[in-house]
Amino acid sequence: MKKTFVRLLVIIPVIAIQALWLVLLIRWLSPYSAVINFILSIFAAFFVLYIITKRDESTYKILWLLIILTMPLAGAALYLLFGNRRSARILQGLLKRAELPPVTGGPEVLKELEDSDPRMSQTMGWLQKKTGCPLLKNESVKYYRLGDELFPDMLNDLRSAEEYIFVEYFIIANGVMWNAMVDIMSEKARQGVDVRVMYDDLGSISTFNANDVRQLTERGIKCVTFNPFVVLSGNLNYRDHRKMLIVDGRVAYSGGINIADEYINQKERFGHWKDIGFRVTGTPAAGYARMFAGFWNAFSKQPVPDGYTFIDPSIPEKTDGYVLSYCDSPFNADSTSTKLFIDLLSQATEYAWFCTPYLMPGDDLVDAMIMAAQRGVDVRIMMPGIPDKKLIFRMSHSFYQELLMGGVKIYEYIPGFLHAKSCVIDGKIATVGSVNLDHRSLFLQFENNSLFYRSSVAEEVMADFLATLERCREIVPYNQTQYAPTSRFRRHTAHIRSALLSTAQRP
Repeated sequence: MKKTFVRLLVIIPVIAIQALWLVLLIRWLSPYSAVINFILSIFAAFFVLYIITKRDESTYKILWLLIILTMPLAGAALYLLFGNRRSARILQGLLKRAELPPVTGGPEVLKELEDSDPRMSQTMGWLQKKTGCPLLKNESVKYYRLGDELFPDMLNDLRSAEEYIFVEYFIIANGVMWNAMVDIMSEKARQGVDVRVMYDDLGSISTFNANDVRQLTERGIKCVTFNPFVVLSGNLNYRDHRKMLIVDGRVAYSGGINIADEYINQKERFGHWKDIGFRVTGTPAAGYARMFAGFWNAFSKQPVPDGYTFIDPSIPEKTDGYVLSYCDSPFNADSTSTKLFIDLLSQATEYAWFCTPYLMPGDDLVDAMIMAAQRGVDVRIMMPGIPDKKLIFRMSHSFYQELLMGGVKIYEYIPGFLHAKSCVIDGKIATVGSVNLDHRSLFLQFENNSLFYRSSVAEEVMADFLATLERCREIVPYNQTQYAPTSRFRRHTAHIRSALLSTAQRP
């Protein structure tokens, strides 16, 4: 409350001064308006030059330029409070102090890949260096086409826990799914298993609260909140969108599935809920434990023991391709996931298929998709047929025409809401994780994603895409001349609205 009050004390007077200036300009200061306008113009020009020279996505920069040029004083104040990463220096500091040292996979893993595919080894080497997460060989991996299929296996693995259970999700909601997990985790806690739960405060704001935390604590389960929600906080938009469950560093689950009943179709919201996930075993699971520990240690006074995060880079006897699981941070100089998708598109020769519930990519990613399509790659995007957020759905539609005219194919899942986040390239490269193709995921939120190569996961993602395609409708480009000017205007301005709603606090 104190921080909120301080920010209000800053913002409200600044806006009031801007309004007073307009009144004074009209009534009393008209003789001096030219001089004052000149001073404000100089002030705004410095801010404009500063923003232009920053490495930011173009739509985001245009948004702030419009605000500052329209309201120099108020716009500059809002930018200083919400438009740059300085506003989140406390959160940055917490995460930086808790950050674990970078880990690389065994040199033989990257060397093996370099010998067989030099181009892909460059991608893996770059991603490993940029994120501090290791390239590893899969021991075994299982892909799930629905949350309904994942849930029973997750419960069985929870029952087998002997040392620790780590749970980290954007949304946790009471219901069949969560209650079943809590019953098992409570029993394990009584047996001496170290059980820790982390959830995002804004993502779970209507489904999980302090009372739920208290109940977990009473059952012996440690629980912390990521980035507690504070109105007008400079940290407000930086959310933990990651999804992971780790058992003993030997089994890990991830994907798009949160802990709520709609994700396993125990509750119907927006028709049939289509989501995906995966289960990895062996060393890759320990990589997820490291990601969890880095966030947990930032907000808890009970740090994760070092032994829980050890990664053995040795290659198992039986393998299922390569995997690099990484965390994407909004505090990076640029979007890791955006750069990765652009790089993967450049490698595609046959097809590049994406699943995403929201479509508001940056200009660079749109250009990469169109470029791939125009050189003959079959680029497809699968979207929900029934939206969960109508406004965001309409904004996503504003990107359709440009992509369609560029040769990209777009499909919508008729039975309901598609929440899957995946990409498959030429049947040998696949990504599965929490990353949506929108401003929030690519630029604002903490995300986790896994890049699989020459793994059965790529074949499974491809087969799932084709099977789901049979329940989709294809979107066709429309003739702009047949649309009223007001309709075209609404469509064009949706690009700016998407940036306004999604990047009001972009670093």
